[in-house]
Amino acid sequence: MKTTIQITGMTCANCSSFIERQLNKTPGVESANVNLATERATVDYDPDQIEEAQLHKLISQWGYGSIQERPHTVTLNITGMTCANCSAFVERTLNKLDGVTKANVNLATERATVEYTQNLTVTDLIAAVQKAGYGASVAEQEQQDDELGKRKAKELSALRTQLILSAILTFPMLLGMILSMVGVENSFTAVLHNEWFQLIVATPVQFFIGARFYKNAFKAVRAGSANMDVLVALGTTSAYLLSIYNGFFTAGAHMHGQMKPIYFESSATIITLILLGKYFEANAKGKTSDAIKKLIGLQPKTARVVRGGEQLDIPIEQVVPGDLIVVRPGEKIPVDATITEGSSTVDESMITGESIPVEKHAGDQVIGATVNKFGSFQCRVDKVGKDTTLSQIINLVENAQGQKAPIQKIADKVSGIFVPVIILIAVVAFIGWLIATRSPEHAILNAVSVLVIACPCALGLATPTAIMVGTGKGAENGILIKGGEYLQTAGTINAVVLDKTGTITLGQPTVTDIITSEISEEDALRIAASAEKNSEHPLGAAIYQYGKERLESVGDPEEFQSLTGRGISATVDGKQVLIGNRKLMQEHTIDLAWADQSIRSLEEQGKTAMLLALDSQAVAVIAVADTVKPSSRSAIAELHKMGIETYMITGDNQLTANAIAQQVGISHVLAEVLPEHKAEEVEKLRAQGKVVAMVGDGINDAPALATADIGIAIGTGTDIAIEASDITLMRGDLTTIPTAIRLSRRTMRKIRQNLFWAFIYNSIGVPFAAFGFLSPIIAGAAMAFSSVSVVLNSLSLKRFRV
Repeated sequence: MKTTIQITGMTCANCSSFIERQLNKTPGVESANVNLATERATVDYDPDQIEEAQLHKLISQWGYGSIQERPHTVTLNITGMTCANCSAFVERTLNKLDGVTKANVNLATERATVEYTQNLTVTDLIAAVQKAGYGASVAEQEQQDDELGKRKAKELSALRTQLILSAILTFPMLLGMILSMVGVENSFTAVLHNEWFQLIVATPVQFFIGARFYKNAFKAVRAGSANMDVLVALGTTSAYLLSIYNGFFTAGAHMHGQMKPIYFESSATIITLILLGKYFEANAKGKTSDAIKKLIGLQPKTARVVRGGEQLDIPIEQVVPGDLIVVRPGEKIPVDATITEGSSTVDESMITGESIPVEKHAGDQVIGATVNKFGSFQCRVDKVGKDTTLSQIINLVENAQGQKAPIQKIADKVSGIFVPVIILIAVVAFIGWLIATRSPEHAILNAVSVLVIACPCALGLATPTAIMVGTGKGAENGILIKGGEYLQTAGTINAVVLDKTGTITLGQPTVTDIITSEISEEDALRIAASAEKNSEHPLGAAIYQYGKERLESVGDPEEFQSLTGRGISATVDGKQVLIGNRKLMQEHTIDLAWADQSIRSLEEQGKTAMLLALDSQAVAVIAVADTVKPSSRSAIAELHKMGIETYMITGDNQLTANAIAQQVGISHVLAEVLPEHKAEEVEKLRAQGKVVAMVGDGINDAPALATADIGIAIGTGTDIAIEASDITLMRGDLTTIPTAIRLSRRTMRKIRQNLFWAFIYNSIGVPFAAFGFLSPIIAGAAMAFSSVSVVLNSLSLKRFRV
């Protein structure tokens, strides 16, 4: 079972890596992934060995907070109940739903109060009641405040207040230090340098405003870990205590007219600067999830439903599959539906990234949250709630943003030992300077600089922030990437295998030629159309459609059998009919001598030639052509410019395949490949050391999509292909393939820049501090802005252009 837990109290990469290690060592936990940027843990666990409540308890024992998913509550009006048995049955029905935590049905008020998790929607609850034979509707507006959003806003407000207060208290001490550096000495600066004055203003900063560092450090140490807060607490406390010692207990402490060596301003300024960095970081991190907020904001709140001959505006939660909805010009389409009356053009850019509006007519499907531009139409609801395209996209992007990329393993390993190593370096620096200078004061200050300049946060944020922005940017452009691993791999692709039908071509073939022997064209078409009437193959469907348009009627076959990769077998008017390729005819030893020249000529034109045989005699050749997508040639040319090889894979014969490949500029052709062998061809390319992406849209592409290093599904294809893929292109335009690869490469470049900055910052900063080249204040400022710079660098991905 999988669960997502919101974790509070994490301040750096050490925290997240510690919790992740501890969870992965817990019996019953199969895998755990903790993301510092999203502050979430994704845990796969065995419910027979451990319960979710125990996971929360363990996280609490380790010194961190966890938020149990709070059930939503809704009150439903129930109609049709006549006795206590009815209410009891409805209650049992609701309580059986996976995701319902508690349901109470009151017969007297005819209402049901239901607590449920985010796995369900109000629509799902209503549908369950209706399936049980009763009516249901929302009795009151559902209260679904974003608890996480409120908590984040509250934390940010508290942080801002603490920052302002800390800055006000720190400023006089900092001003005194600056004035003294420029040689200003008077009664005013004497007050600013007074040890009692500095003690009074520094103490609240150290122990009231800085309490968060002590609390988090205590929790970490108690749990057997160490984090950024440990470094800050050790460093600032050392400077504070040294100031008290020098200001009040040394022999020269009461000497007048001489500035005492106190460092209250250092400890206070360090805390203020770190709070400033945390505030900027929290603000910037919030912007990394803008894509999710935008997607959620697309969801319409109401729908105009036709019920009882009247048009009613109702909350979107009350819409159920099968409802008829009216959509007027300029309105958002509320849910996924199929047009039954009218036509229009629809702006689908918010879902697919396609800027040009799409024409829609009766029978066409429309996507919820897209915008109806000009005409008005009526449509029948197909999907609601969590089943809609928009809800699935939101879920996919949220899951992707919580996943790690393999490159993050480097940062995780470093983070695991980072703080203990820094403390060791600080101790060595202290001992070294004490021996070299015989000055405990000098040794302490350099050790403090080491402690406060080290920043594990930048390491922890380097990868997840870039992945959040990258996957979000992809979603905005109709590219859905399932996780960091696939985002990373996509950038290394050097070979792309494209299925022909529905990927390179439109997948809407039509009959172009009928060449006959011994029967008329009309008879050949009548027999073929009847035989293919039950076929689901695009070529068979094209023959049936062509016959339906040109014949008065098309009869039903007496028998029908699909022969995968070869054609079909059927019985029409008592005659045995075979329609398919040469392989099928050869299997039945049918002579094709008269048709050879015609077949070759048609195939050289890029047409698929199918043979029609009656009672073991070939009587016709039917040619079908599929139109190449307008974007195919330019997309393939773009891939070649990027240094990526392209392959076309198809079940067509070599001649037909070569003709299509020539049209789009592909030189590598894998022809006459049966559906079940596509995965083998992909594996052969991988065995040659290539990083292979497979692009397809059909059910028979699913094994190949799963076999490839990266499976890319055309979103206009089947749900199975999309499920088996790692990247989904929401529109059938192949130009999004090079866009997806460029986005991956750009994101990985940002991650490498982030990691380089994080490593180089610590590699240079820590030795500089240890050798005495940095004051504690400068070290604190550097630490404060190191993680901010990483997040801002990730946010620059938002400027990525398609």
